[in-house]
Amino acid sequence: MSHTPHELAEEFPDAVDKIHALKVSDAHFARLADEYHELNRQVHRVETNLEPASDAVHGELRLKRLQLKDEIYARLKAAG
Repeated sequence: MSHTPHELAEEFPDAVDKIHALKVSDAHFARLADEYHELNRQVHRVETNLEPASDAVHGELRLKRLQLKDEIYARLKAAG
């Protein structure tokens, strides 16, 4: 398990400009990105024991983050 935050710019390094453009032009994408950021911070806090949580809660948070990442990827791909 990695304790490194999974920021969108790190997850999609080739799409940094597109991420920024969509955050500015697409309110739904901006909400997804904000939600991903907050969830990512929460996962990181659990993984570094700043906010201890059960394995079940940790797994659920990671799954939600993955689902958001998948949705963000789909929107990035659709945007060309």
